Amino acid sequence: MPSSAQIELWHAEKVATQVKVAQASNGIHYAAWGETRVAEADIERLVAAVPVTLAPALDNRAYYFVPLAISDSGETMIAPSYTVDLGDRAVCHRNAIFGTTEAVFLSTRLVEDRFGLAFEFFINVAHNFVEVAGVPESFSSLVWAQADAQVRGETSQDAWEARRHAQDSRNSTKGIDERARTSFFEASFSDALAVYMLSLAVDFDYHDLREREYPLLAAPALAERLRHVAGLFPVNTGFEFQILYRRKG
Repeated sequence: MPSSAQIELWHAEKVATQVKVAQASNGIHYAAWGETRVAEADIERLVAAVPVTLAPALDNRAYYFVPLAISDSGETMIAPSYTVDLGDRAVCHRNAIFGTTEAVFLSTRLVEDRFGLAFEFFINVAHNFVEVAGVPESFSSLVWAQADAQVRGETSQDAWEARRHAQDSRNSTKGIDERARTSFFEASFSDALAVYMLSLAVDFDYHDLREREYPLLAAPALAERLRHVAGLFPVNTGFEFQILYRRKG
Protein backbone atom coordinates (compact mmCIF):
# COMPACT_ATOMS: atom_id res chain seq x y z
CA MET A 1 0.00 0.00 0.00
CA PRO A 2 1.45 3.41 -0.93
CA SER A 3 2.18 5.91 1.82
CA SER A 4 0.61 9.36 1.96
CA ALA A 5 3.94 10.84 0.91
CA GLN A 6 3.84 8.80 -2.30
CA ILE A 7 0.35 9.91 -3.30
CA GLU A 8 0.06 13.13 -5.26
CA LEU A 9 -2.97 15.20 -4.33
CA TRP A 10 -4.81 16.83 -7.20
CA HIS A 11 -6.49 20.22 -7.14
CA ALA A 12 -10.22 19.77 -7.50
CA GLU A 13 -10.25 21.92 -10.61
CA LYS A 14 -7.64 19.66 -12.24
CA VAL A 15 -9.81 16.62 -11.55
CA ALA A 16 -12.82 18.43 -13.01
CA THR A 17 -10.92 19.20 -16.23
CA GLN A 18 -9.49 15.67 -16.58
CA VAL A 19 -12.59 13.57 -16.01
CA LYS A 20 -15.50 13.32 -18.42
CA VAL A 21 -18.77 14.38 -16.82
CA ALA A 22 -21.77 12.27 -17.82
CA GLN A 23 -25.40 13.32 -17.84
CA ALA A 24 -27.83 10.69 -16.62
CA SER A 25 -31.21 10.20 -18.25
CA ASN A 26 -32.79 12.25 -15.44
CA GLY A 27 -30.54 15.22 -16.25
CA ILE A 28 -28.10 14.91 -13.31
CA HIS A 29 -24.42 15.53 -14.11
CA TYR A 30 -21.88 13.24 -12.46
CA ALA A 31 -18.45 11.62 -12.78
CA ALA A 32 -16.18 9.18 -10.97
CA TRP A 33 -12.42 9.51 -10.60
CA GLY A 34 -9.69 7.57 -8.82
CA GLU A 35 -9.87 4.37 -6.79
CA THR A 36 -13.40 4.89 -5.48
CA ARG A 37 -13.98 1.18 -4.75
CA VAL A 38 -17.57 1.69 -5.94
CA ALA A 39 -18.86 -0.17 -8.98
CA GLU A 40 -19.86 2.01 -11.92
CA ALA A 41 -23.28 0.35 -11.95
CA ASP A 42 -23.85 1.29 -8.30
CA ILE A 43 -23.02 4.93 -8.94
CA GLU A 44 -25.30 4.98 -11.97
CA ARG A 45 -28.12 3.53 -9.89
CA LEU A 46 -27.73 6.16 -7.17
CA VAL A 47 -27.71 9.01 -9.66
CA ALA A 48 -30.65 7.58 -11.59
CA ALA A 49 -32.78 7.53 -8.41
CA VAL A 50 -32.93 11.34 -8.29
CA PRO A 51 -36.41 12.28 -9.61
CA VAL A 52 -36.24 13.97 -12.99
CA THR A 53 -38.38 16.82 -11.64
CA LEU A 54 -35.46 17.87 -9.41
CA ALA A 55 -32.99 18.15 -12.27
CA PRO A 56 -33.80 21.69 -13.54
CA ALA A 57 -32.78 23.17 -10.17
CA LEU A 58 -29.52 21.18 -10.30
CA ASP A 59 -28.57 22.00 -13.87
CA ASN A 60 -25.40 23.86 -12.84
CA ARG A 61 -24.33 21.14 -10.40
CA ALA A 62 -21.95 18.27 -11.04
CA TYR A 63 -21.36 15.45 -8.56
CA TYR A 64 -17.90 13.89 -8.47
CA PHE A 65 -17.40 10.54 -6.75
CA VAL A 66 -13.75 10.48 -5.64
CA PRO A 67 -11.74 8.49 -3.08
CA LEU A 68 -11.07 11.40 -0.70
CA ALA A 69 -11.80 15.12 -0.73
CA ILE A 70 -9.47 17.15 1.48
CA SER A 71 -9.50 20.76 2.61
CA ASP A 72 -5.93 22.03 2.46
CA SER A 73 -5.29 25.69 3.37
CA GLY A 74 -8.70 26.65 2.02
CA GLU A 75 -8.26 24.70 -1.21
CA THR A 76 -10.09 21.54 -2.18
CA MET A 77 -7.65 18.73 -2.92
CA ILE A 78 -8.51 15.25 -4.16
CA ALA A 79 -6.63 12.05 -3.33
CA PRO A 80 -6.64 9.44 -6.13
CA SER A 81 -6.51 6.62 -3.58
CA TYR A 82 -6.84 5.95 0.13
CA THR A 83 -4.40 5.87 3.02
CA VAL A 84 -5.19 6.08 6.72
CA ASP A 85 -3.35 9.38 7.06
CA LEU A 86 -5.19 10.96 4.14
CA GLY A 87 -8.47 9.54 5.41
CA ASP A 88 -7.92 11.35 8.70
CA ARG A 89 -7.57 14.63 6.78
CA ALA A 90 -10.54 14.08 4.48
CA VAL A 91 -14.17 15.21 4.80
CA CYS A 92 -17.37 13.63 3.56
CA HIS A 93 -17.75 16.20 0.81
CA ARG A 94 -16.32 19.44 -0.46
CA ASN A 95 -17.90 22.07 -2.70
CA ALA A 96 -16.08 24.07 -5.35
CA ILE A 97 -17.09 26.48 -8.10
CA PHE A 98 -15.54 26.40 -11.57
CA GLY A 99 -17.00 29.11 -13.76
CA THR A 100 -20.74 28.46 -13.88
CA THR A 101 -20.44 24.93 -12.52
CA GLU A 102 -20.93 24.19 -8.84
CA ALA A 103 -19.10 20.95 -8.11
CA VAL A 104 -19.68 18.60 -5.19
CA PHE A 105 -16.85 16.15 -4.47
CA LEU A 106 -18.02 13.12 -2.48
CA SER A 107 -15.48 11.01 -0.56
CA THR A 108 -16.40 7.41 -1.30
CA ARG A 109 -13.69 5.91 0.91
CA LEU A 110 -14.88 7.59 4.11
CA VAL A 111 -18.10 5.57 4.20
CA GLU A 112 -18.28 1.90 5.02
CA ASP A 113 -21.02 0.75 2.68
CA ARG A 114 -23.40 1.67 -0.12
CA PHE A 115 -25.94 2.96 2.38
CA GLY A 116 -23.51 5.56 3.73
CA LEU A 117 -22.47 6.75 0.29
CA ALA A 118 -26.07 6.88 -0.91
CA PHE A 119 -27.21 9.01 2.00
CA GLU A 120 -24.26 11.37 1.66
CA PHE A 121 -25.07 11.83 -2.03
CA PHE A 122 -28.81 12.29 -1.54
CA ILE A 123 -28.53 14.73 1.38
CA ASN A 124 -26.24 16.87 -0.78
CA VAL A 125 -28.70 16.70 -3.68
CA ALA A 126 -31.53 17.67 -1.33
CA HIS A 127 -29.69 20.64 0.17
CA ASN A 128 -28.59 21.79 -3.28
CA PHE A 129 -32.19 21.66 -4.49
CA VAL A 130 -33.46 23.66 -1.51
CA GLU A 131 -30.78 26.31 -2.09
CA VAL A 132 -32.24 26.96 -5.55
CA ALA A 133 -35.93 26.09 -5.31
CA GLY A 134 -36.72 26.55 -1.63
CA VAL A 135 -39.31 24.52 0.28
CA PRO A 136 -42.80 23.82 -1.10
CA GLU A 137 -45.39 25.70 0.94
CA SER A 138 -47.51 22.56 1.24
CA PHE A 139 -44.64 20.72 2.92
CA SER A 140 -43.98 23.59 5.31
CA SER A 141 -47.65 23.56 6.31
CA LEU A 142 -47.51 19.81 6.92
CA VAL A 143 -44.45 19.80 9.16
CA TRP A 144 -45.57 22.84 11.14
CA ALA A 145 -48.93 21.17 11.77
CA GLN A 146 -47.04 18.10 13.02
CA ALA A 147 -44.91 20.28 15.28
CA ASP A 148 -48.02 22.04 16.62
CA ALA A 149 -49.52 18.64 17.34
CA GLN A 150 -46.40 17.78 19.38
CA VAL A 151 -45.50 14.85 17.15
CA ARG A 152 -42.47 13.18 18.71
CA GLY A 153 -38.94 13.74 17.41
CA GLU A 154 -37.37 14.96 14.18
CA THR A 155 -35.30 13.71 11.26
CA SER A 156 -31.95 15.30 12.13
CA GLN A 157 -30.22 17.30 14.82
CA ASP A 158 -30.51 20.49 12.74
CA ALA A 159 -34.24 20.02 12.19
CA TRP A 160 -34.80 19.20 15.87
CA GLU A 161 -32.91 22.23 17.17
CA ALA A 162 -34.57 24.64 14.70
CA ARG A 163 -38.03 23.27 15.48
CA ARG A 164 -37.48 23.56 19.22
CA HIS A 165 -36.15 27.10 18.90
CA ALA A 166 -39.07 28.19 16.72
CA GLN A 167 -41.66 26.69 19.06
CA ASP A 168 -40.03 28.05 22.21
CA SER A 169 -39.92 31.54 20.71
CA ARG A 170 -43.69 31.75 20.29
CA ASN A 171 -44.02 32.42 24.01
CA SER A 172 -41.79 35.48 23.84
CA THR A 173 -43.04 39.04 23.42
CA LYS A 174 -41.55 39.11 19.92
CA GLY A 175 -43.49 36.07 18.76
CA ILE A 176 -42.24 33.18 16.64
CA ASP A 177 -38.63 33.38 15.46
CA GLU A 178 -39.27 33.24 11.71
CA ARG A 179 -35.62 32.59 10.94
CA ALA A 180 -35.69 29.50 13.14
CA ARG A 181 -38.96 28.35 11.62
CA THR A 182 -37.55 28.79 8.10
CA SER A 183 -34.47 26.81 9.13
CA PHE A 184 -36.79 24.08 10.43
CA PHE A 185 -38.68 23.95 7.14
CA GLU A 186 -35.46 23.78 5.13
CA ALA A 187 -33.82 21.13 7.31
CA SER A 188 -36.90 18.91 7.58
CA PHE A 189 -37.60 19.13 3.85
CA SER A 190 -33.98 18.37 2.93
CA ASP A 191 -34.07 15.40 5.29
CA ALA A 192 -37.36 14.09 3.92
CA LEU A 193 -36.27 14.52 0.31
CA ALA A 194 -32.98 12.70 1.01
CA VAL A 195 -34.69 9.85 2.85
CA TYR A 196 -37.23 9.55 0.02
CA MET A 197 -34.47 9.20 -2.60
CA LEU A 198 -32.55 6.84 -0.33
CA SER A 199 -35.62 4.62 -0.09
CA LEU A 200 -35.72 4.37 -3.88
CA ALA A 201 -32.12 3.22 -4.17
CA VAL A 202 -31.34 1.24 -1.02
CA ASP A 203 -33.21 -1.12 1.29
CA PHE A 204 -32.63 0.22 4.79
CA ASP A 205 -34.05 0.49 8.29
CA TYR A 206 -35.21 3.99 9.26
CA HIS A 207 -33.38 3.85 12.59
CA ASP A 208 -30.08 3.46 10.72
CA LEU A 209 -30.31 7.19 9.95
CA ARG A 210 -29.89 8.38 13.52
CA GLU A 211 -26.34 9.57 14.11
CA ARG A 212 -26.75 11.75 17.22
CA GLU A 213 -28.69 11.82 20.42
CA TYR A 214 -31.96 13.44 19.45
CA PRO A 215 -35.45 11.93 19.41
CA LEU A 216 -36.10 10.38 16.01
CA LEU A 217 -39.34 11.41 14.32
CA ALA A 218 -42.18 8.95 14.84
CA ALA A 219 -42.47 6.60 11.87
CA PRO A 220 -46.09 7.49 10.93
CA ALA A 221 -45.17 11.18 10.79
CA LEU A 222 -42.15 10.46 8.60
CA ALA A 223 -44.33 8.31 6.35
CA GLU A 224 -46.73 11.23 5.95
CA ARG A 225 -43.85 13.50 4.94
CA LEU A 226 -42.44 10.95 2.49
CA ARG A 227 -45.80 10.38 0.82
CA HIS A 228 -46.12 14.14 0.43
CA VAL A 229 -42.66 14.36 -1.14
CA ALA A 230 -43.47 11.43 -3.44
CA GLY A 231 -46.54 13.31 -4.63
CA LEU A 232 -44.43 16.35 -5.44
CA PHE A 233 -41.59 14.42 -7.08
CA PRO A 234 -42.80 11.13 -8.60
CA VAL A 235 -40.33 8.27 -8.99
CA ASN A 236 -38.49 7.73 -12.24
CA THR A 237 -39.13 4.71 -14.45
CA GLY A 238 -37.47 1.65 -12.98
CA PHE A 239 -37.84 2.71 -9.35
CA GLU A 240 -40.54 2.03 -6.76
CA PHE A 241 -41.57 3.89 -3.64
CA GLN A 242 -43.02 1.95 -0.74
CA ILE A 243 -43.08 2.17 3.05
CA LEU A 244 -42.91 -1.02 5.09
CA TYR A 245 -43.48 -0.80 8.84
CA ARG A 246 -42.23 -4.35 9.26
CA ARG A 247 -39.73 -6.29 7.21
CA LYS A 248 -41.02 -9.40 5.48
CA GLY A 249 -39.86 -12.76 6.72
